[in-house]
Amino acid sequence: MSRIDPKVIIPIGGEAVRLRPLTAETSKAVVRLLNRPLIEFTILELAKQGFKEFIFGARGYWNYRDLFNYFGEGYGFSAKYGIRPRVHFKYMPRYESVGNADAVRVSIEYYDINEDIVVVQGDNIFKTNVTKVLEFHKQKGAFMTIGLKRVERVEEFGVAVVNEEGKITRFVEKPKREEAPSNLVNTGLYVISPEIRKVFKSSDLQNMLKMGKMDFGKDVIPYFIEKGYPVYAYEIDGVWFDVGSPDRYLEAMRTLLSTLDEKDLRAVRVAKEARAFVQGTSPDSIKRRKRIARLYKQGRLKLEGSVLIGRHCQIEEGTIIENSSVDNFTMIGKHVRIVNSAIMDRTIIGDHAVIEDSVIGRYVEIRSSKSRPVRIVRSVIADDVVIEEGTELINSKIYPHKHINAESKIYDTVLT
Repeated sequence: MSRIDPKVIIPIGGEAVRLRPLTAETSKAVVRLLNRPLIEFTILELAKQGFKEFIFGARGYWNYRDLFNYFGEGYGFSAKYGIRPRVHFKYMPRYESVGNADAVRVSIEYYDINEDIVVVQGDNIFKTNVTKVLEFHKQKGAFMTIGLKRVERVEEFGVAVVNEEGKITRFVEKPKREEAPSNLVNTGLYVISPEIRKVFKSSDLQNMLKMGKMDFGKDVIPYFIEKGYPVYAYEIDGVWFDVGSPDRYLEAMRTLLSTLDEKDLRAVRVAKEARAFVQGTSPDSIKRRKRIARLYKQGRLKLEGSVLIGRHCQIEEGTIIENSSVDNFTMIGKHVRIVNSAIMDRTIIGDHAVIEDSVIGRYVEIRSSKSRPVRIVRSVIADDVVIEEGTELINSKIYPHKHINAESKIYDTVLT
């Protein structure tokens, strides 16, 4: 595939409050989804289309630390997916940006970018042909092109009004559902012309910067439209998820599980009756995969709906896993029930535990037993949590490093 010149900027800042407690100590961009950092889906999609240069507009220590520790300069990512020539990852210099547009501003100036740029968000996943968006942008002579998607629930997004020429004439950030002017929402996919460098230096945007208001949706896009800059809409028809909350996280997980194939999941299918996949290529991983397949065929392990199991997982008989993802190095005991849930890596789940519609973070220990089972429903457990026997968590959020020793039920609780 021919090389594409436009660089991709991924602003990653803020505290990702809606995704807490998963993001209490972890960048939202590297929260595990289907056994990989969620931003990896977007980067891989763009890399396959020929984009080779990515700039992380990372604000704050945790965002930079997590991104650099995982992605580095791009060698490992390129080798993992066989991308040649390799991708290059760069990072915004240390700067406390005051919004995603500010992170783009700093990155453009620091790397002296004088061509069209593509901007995507750190908590979004999409499958669409971005080269077509670029072609549309150039054809229209646009100052900015915004990818829009038709959705039912508009109240948590920016909503656009588009005229017959494809120009955006009005933009409302997070309106009430009954007040939304359309069902076309901002996906956070932008193509921006280099002229934006001059606009960033204008007195109006410099005043925005001084006031600490430099967010695309809240501040910058409405300003561009008000001032008459040619801002165009490109309606994307592919997959798009804003993984901004635990509910949306699970929705994205279920949809991707039910649609991605073996190649996309980097796994081997082990059941004809169910979409059940197990990852891993090492001799030990293959051995464990064969054991899981054997237990399933013997009826001593149930895998229902769509299931992804990571590398080096140990799952005992009598367990039921339905429409769920289990990450690497996880150990699951006997007669466990996991439904519509995500289990992240290096977690231990004791016998007879029940986990439904929940997200379990990394390095969690659930000390369930036959006599005192643990039950977790519609809850989010962050990293490095220990949950003792007999605990029942309903509609609750547990922050990292907690030790839950409860004899009674815990309802609608946030433990920080």
